[in-house]
Amino acid sequence: MTAVLEIADLWLQIHSTPVLRGIDLAIEPGQVLGLVGESGAGKTMVGRAVLGIAPARAVVTRGAIRFEGADLGGVDPARRRRLLGRDMSLIPQDPMTSLNPVHRIQVQLTDVLRLRLGLDRRAARTRALELLEQVHIRAPERVLRLYPHELSGGMRQRVLIAAAFACRPKLIVADEPTTALDVTVQRQILRLIKELQDTTGTAILFVTHDLGVVAKICDRVAVIHAGRILEAAPAAELFANPHHPYTRGLMAATPRHDRPGEALTPVPAELVARLTAEAEALDHA
Repeated sequence: MTAVLEIADLWLQIHSTPVLRGIDLAIEPGQVLGLVGESGAGKTMVGRAVLGIAPARAVVTRGAIRFEGADLGGVDPARRRRLLGRDMSLIPQDPMTSLNPVHRIQVQLTDVLRLRLGLDRRAARTRALELLEQVHIRAPERVLRLYPHELSGGMRQRVLIAAAFACRPKLIVADEPTTALDVTVQRQILRLIKELQDTTGTAILFVTHDLGVVAKICDRVAVIHAGRILEAAPAAELFANPHHPYTRGLMAATPRHDRPGEALTPVPAELVARLTAEAEALDHA
């Protein structure tokens, strides 16, 4: 079976500073791969490189990104953009700023349907209503007429999820989609993403710093630090028997609902320093 996404020995730098160092990842059809690590580890940059929306100053110096077996490195920018929305999509992390404040929800949902699927106005509106119902938004007719500021954070995130799944893409990059939400809404959003993913068979690269989220939704997990993948395994296997000391350190630093009051152990500073030094040594190898 051809992987939906394959990243092979990917090196990326910004202003001559390495950000990603030899990333190797693969996502099979219908699989949810969690990419987990602390802030600044390179998680979001991996997702942006896959979608072709990395900063203009970001340069891939080595390696390949393959989508359904085709190397995206040689694809011209216009064709690469045409993949977005239809074949690849993004669920961004901040529902407060990711929707256009001057357009109603209807415009923001129907535009992608008309552009990528060629639907006329009426068909696009009908499909938009269906999408809002699929993400369990009540009174979808009313919501289509509203502006983003008239919706709660949870409802805005549901709209973004509806937009991401609108064209049934083969791959979605979910970039910390629950970070800006309270715990109760987070649970609802995770359940919703998994429900839609099961229904559509879409593969998901789920970027997060939260191991609890990974345990709930991911089939496989890759742990990243300083732009390097330190460990990758099926989720159940990784949680039962983590091999890398950094993975064990992350788990020890994660609050457990079944162990209330238990003191958290920070990731050892000497381990972080050693891993950072190893990463920097690769830059000069």
